[in-house]
Amino acid sequence: MYVDSIDGKVIHSHLRRLQQTASAFEPEAGKLARWGLVLARTLIGGGRLLVAGNGGSAAQAQHLAAEFVGKLREDRIPLSAIALTADTCGLTAIANDYGYGHVFARQVRAHGQPGDVLLLISTSGRSPNLLEAADTGRALGMRIWAFTGDRPNPLAERCAEALAVPSNDTQMVQELHLAAAHLLCEYVDAALPRAHGAPPSPVELRVMAGAPR
Repeated sequence: MYVDSIDGKVIHSHLRRLQQTASAFEPEAGKLARWGLVLARTLIGGGRLLVAGNGGSAAQAQHLAAEFVGKLREDRIPLSAIALTADTCGLTAIANDYGYGHVFARQVRAHGQPGDVLLLISTSGRSPNLLEAADTGRALGMRIWAFTGDRPNPLAERCAEALAVPSNDTQMVQELHLAAAHLLCEYVDAALPRAHGAPPSPVELRVMAGAPR
């Protein structure tokens, strides 16, 4: 009975904090619709998504890339996405030869092209190797986005746009980053029919540029 009581309190506390954080995050998550349109246009046009993160965010990066190369729900063409966390030989070689701060930046230099999207995932927004990757991607002419925890943080400031979860609780941030990843996939899938062959409309051009509709 005592164990059941403790377990119930843990569950209730965690879910209540998640609900409160999700409610505060909802206005910020609204930008995912625009990101989905931009990303759909990029991938259909021959561009690529590169994704990176450390620790739990590395798992998020691999999960997101898998959804694009595979599928979220309905069958569709595979979309080019690379998780820069997945190649253990490359990661360890770069870390050994150049230092851990360069494990993502060097892969960005190898794979990134102007117009590609680089999405960097960090609960703190302070990981040096992600900051280095952001600088490298920007120098290459890539579009740099981030999923982060609460603002202000250095990664959000280095990127063209950032989706910041308004929390300093790592668990809450990671759980909402996963929701954001699934939402981004949903928006990309919804935008794909418009992205196939049709030039962007004036409204879409404004949305893709980040201007209000």
